[in-house]
Amino acid sequence: MWLLAQETKPEKADDAITRLHDFYNTASKFLIDQGPIWLTNIVFAIVVLIIGWLIARVCRSLFARALKGSRIDNTLAGFLANIGYALIICLVVIAALNQLGINTTSLAAMVGAAGLAVGLALQSSLSNFASGIMLIMFRPFGVGDFVEAGGATGIVLEVHIFHTVLRTVDNQRIVVPNGTITNAVITNYTGHTTRMVELVIGCGYNDDIRAVKQFFIETLEADSRILQEPALEVRVFELGDSSINFKVRGWVNTSDWWPTRCDLLEEIKIGMDARGFHIPFPQRDVHVYQENQPQAS
Repeated sequence: MWLLAQETKPEKADDAITRLHDFYNTASKFLIDQGPIWLTNIVFAIVVLIIGWLIARVCRSLFARALKGSRIDNTLAGFLANIGYALIICLVVIAALNQLGINTTSLAAMVGAAGLAVGLALQSSLSNFASGIMLIMFRPFGVGDFVEAGGATGIVLEVHIFHTVLRTVDNQRIVVPNGTITNAVITNYTGHTTRMVELVIGCGYNDDIRAVKQFFIETLEADSRILQEPALEVRVFELGDSSINFKVRGWVNTSDWWPTRCDLLEEIKIGMDARGFHIPFPQRDVHVYQENQPQAS
């Protein structure tokens, strides 16, 4: 037994040495045959990465400068420039891997599948993102405008990629998702420099409608906030059930719309009372009938 063990150990040592020698020969042959090719591919891949990185930086700078020179918001311009930079870097990396002989077809398929999964998971966020880009590019409203959008009404404080911040008239802060805004009607009350004040005022059928009309005209002309152009307008609008209704219209600067409307209503009410004109209001006559109750015996 002892002799058999002694004879076995040298045989195992010879096998290990033989395997190491074969591996060394194979590796040496591979390095001699394929080494220059791999070295050349690695150098070219590094060159592709460096040149592609430089091109991406130059393109990002030029793209951002071109966007900032247009009407696009600076925040969106920088964001789009960074997206373009990332896309170019991805293409450069794929080109470098191809240069190394790596098959990028399966890698592209994996990236596409991962992108689809992420897109489905972030569908709502991506919708808000796309809507934010539309709001910044097309500008249906700007910071400082008084708008009704996404079911909220207030002054626009900030417009971001994913949401818009409004301040209500009672100083509440509302954050509205951009997707909600672009999927509904947007009303910009301060989108123009001028705005029309329109009042519907009724007088009694027994009143002199020409005198009432003249009073409305004089009231508008007496207010310095009413603009000369477009001209003011007072017309009989409707013969109602209990009143003759006038449409009283005048144009003002947008910033004067609210106080002018309130002041005109007050002046018209006071003036009509002073002149004896009547502002009809709904009335109801109630007739009470009492049945004869049988007298108790």
